[in-house]
Amino acid sequence: MGVTAMLALPLLLLGISGLLFIYQEVSRLWSKSAVQNKVMVITDAISGLGKECARVFHTGGARLVLCGKSWERLQSLYDALISVADPSKTFTPKLVLLDLSDISCVQDVAKEVLDCYGCVDILINNASVKVKGPAHKISLELDKKIMDANYFGPITLTKALLPNMISRRTGQIVLVNNLQGKLGIPFRTAYAASKHAALGFFDCLRAEVEEYDVVVSTVSPTFIRSYHVPPSQGNREASVWKFFFRKLTYGVHPVDVAEEVMRTVRRKKQEVFMANPIPKAAVYIRTFFPEFFFAVVACGVKEKLSVPEEG
Repeated sequence: MGVTAMLALPLLLLGISGLLFIYQEVSRLWSKSAVQNKVMVITDAISGLGKECARVFHTGGARLVLCGKSWERLQSLYDALISVADPSKTFTPKLVLLDLSDISCVQDVAKEVLDCYGCVDILINNASVKVKGPAHKISLELDKKIMDANYFGPITLTKALLPNMISRRTGQIVLVNNLQGKLGIPFRTAYAASKHAALGFFDCLRAEVEEYDVVVSTVSPTFIRSYHVPPSQGNREASVWKFFFRKLTYGVHPVDVAEEVMRTVRRKKQEVFMANPIPKAAVYIRTFFPEFFFAVVACGVKEKLSVPEEG
């Protein structure tokens, strides 16, 4: 009996490991089949997240349209994708110069893509511009530029491609947003406003296009950190604000966000919130205990921040 019990545990662990491996392989193959041969537009493909999304979906066999503001960086991304992919299982990406803050060129880009492929199956709205500083020190011109890049640009491209999806009764639009689309943090007024506006637009759009079988998804991480820069630990002085702020700014790696975007496309999820427990709790506290939330956030106003250059 004792020998049987000793053998049972390793066999059980081995069986569980085998099931997990099978599940991962099935999920991987399912992910590829979900995007294979699909025409997919990725905005700001030259950003950290954009590159990872391009890698994941290119490997999955999607027909990529990679948009970015720098032709050199787009070409570099193109070379990186081509060098590691199996040409018999992937498609050559199309490169398009696009600055979403320049609204006048967005319609032309949409027409170019539709003329080339005839349709767009999946749109990944990824572009984002950040700014940090006291509201009274940020110019109205910069406020407008943030709104153009983070709100008017994405919705203009979405509106240009949406009629094609509606007429075909298929398609998916993914907005990569941010925690600040759900709650505001001091010294980020313009950025938070643009993210609130974008989230509001796509939440409304989701209900409008459901009858046409067009899926609208939002993926909201707390903060997408860079590859090489570790999260700032900041001043270790004990305070509720500093603890709260450090937790909010501990970002998610671009690889993890890209994989979540793939899962969102595959499962046609409507909303994903990528965060550790502290930011998740903050969203609920903001909803059910607003006065307490405002008191905590107000502590951060005492921290004097200079206005850095636009990110």
